[in-house]
Amino acid sequence: MFKIQGTLKVINPTMQVSEKFSKREFVLTESSSMYPQDILFQLTQDKCSLLDSMSINDTIEVSFNLRGREWTSPQGEVKYFNSLDAWRVERVGQAMGGGMPQGGPSAMDLNPTPSPIETATSESDDDDLPF
Repeated sequence: MFKIQGTLKVINPTMQVSEKFSKREFVLTESSSMYPQDILFQLTQDKCSLLDSMSINDTIEVSFNLRGREWTSPQGEVKYFNSLDAWRVERVGQAMGGGMPQGGPSAMDLNPTPSPIETATSESDDDDLPF
C-alpha cells in the first residue's frame, strides 16, 4: 500500500470495459520535487464513484496499490505493464474517519488531568510522608 498527495489534474469518465468490469482514470500532479510529475491512476468497479465529489485542482491524497502483469501478444512478444490501482481518494484536510474524534481526544488520553478527588487524595498523602 502506498500514499501520495498532489493536485487533481484530470478526471476521466467511467469506462465500461466489459459487462462485468468498469474503470475510471485520473491524473494527479505530484510537485514535492523540483520536477512535478503527472501520475495516472485508475479506480475500478464500485470505487469509480470516489471522484464524483472531486474537482480539478483539488489537493488530494490517494491510497493505492502497485500492480504488475505480463502479457503475450499474438505474435509471441512478451510485454510487462504496471498500473496504480487507487482504493481511497480524499481531499487533503478533510476528516474521513481517521483523525481526531469530533468531541476531542478519546478517553485514552496520554496526558490526563487529575480529577479533583485524585488531587485531594494525593495532597493528603503528601502530609503523611516523613520528609
